[in-house]
Amino acid sequence: MIDDRSVSSHEVGRLRVSHLKRIWWATNASRNGRQVQRDGEWHLDRIVIDGLGLGLEQTLQYLFTDGPTFDQFEHWIVATAGSPEPALIARINAIVAGPDNPDEIRRWLGSIEDCEAVLSPADLAFWQEHGYIILHDAVEPSGLAAAVQAIWRYLDARPDDPETWYQERDRGIMLQFFQHSAFSANRRSRRIHKAFAQLWGTADLFVSTDRCGFNAPEREGWAFQGPDLHWDIDFEEPGRFGTQGILYLTDTPPDQGAFTLVPGFHKQINQWHDSLPAGQDPQQQDLHALGSLAIGGQAGDMVIWHQALPHGSRPNRSDQPRIVQYINMYPART
Repeated sequence: MIDDRSVSSHEVGRLRVSHLKRIWWATNASRNGRQVQRDGEWHLDRIVIDGLGLGLEQTLQYLFTDGPTFDQFEHWIVATAGSPEPALIARINAIVAGPDNPDEIRRWLGSIEDCEAVLSPADLAFWQEHGYIILHDAVEPSGLAAAVQAIWRYLDARPDDPETWYQERDRGIMLQFFQHSAFSANRRSRRIHKAFAQLWGTADLFVSTDRCGFNAPEREGWAFQGPDLHWDIDFEEPGRFGTQGILYLTDTPPDQGAFTLVPGFHKQINQWHDSLPAGQDPQQQDLHALGSLAIGGQAGDMVIWHQALPHGSRPNRSDQPRIVQYINMYPART
């Protein structure tokens, strides 16, 4: 049964953030077995959740598991990610209100559109051909060091004691660790913003609040925990343009569980998908047979890839862990 009761995107609580109460209401309705018609709202959901510095999975898990009141939800947001800045609230509310507000856009973009390109014509040509690029020196060295230190503390582990590296986690090499000042600083990197702006053709972008990762070396009794090659896409539009990104926080040679992808597959995915026998799950194919490649890098290198490329990690056959932060950007307006 469709739930006829509704909360408008313009109803706000004490944080004054548009669309936030509607996310809470729709999730609560779904949690209680009611169907809610929300065509075209997913983009706004992402903007509000990412904009508030919350992980998507983190937020939905809280809403579905705890079933909070809206007041409790707002208190949880502040306790988890801090109080949102007035300028951020204004930007979110302007996007929800529509139509585009040029003054509000310019206020947020600053000089990103006018600053020097970070991707050369050769880089962009490589992107078109292979579907990925490597942005060097994506963040300041201090940002890398602070993020690495935060992850070691989160794990309660030490870089000089390999016995502390091995802990069972239900997300494999992914850490459910979203909020830290070092992560936030890296997400605000102007070089990263400019690179995504060149790829998307606009600087009017939101940054994702993503996780970080820790891939310990394989050893007896500790096999690679994944994820292996996969996609994070809707296969109704497999070749649709979108980006994803991973920042190496430490030096990561190819054998150190490096990020792995299938270069150029963004140009083949539609034909490949259509050629699969009826009922075959694209995610269950031998994706390495398509030509997977491990992308090593230095600390501070960021790999940005077209979302149509199969991607993942690989077994760590070195003596050091792979430590990364996931960062992505996407247009504020569809």
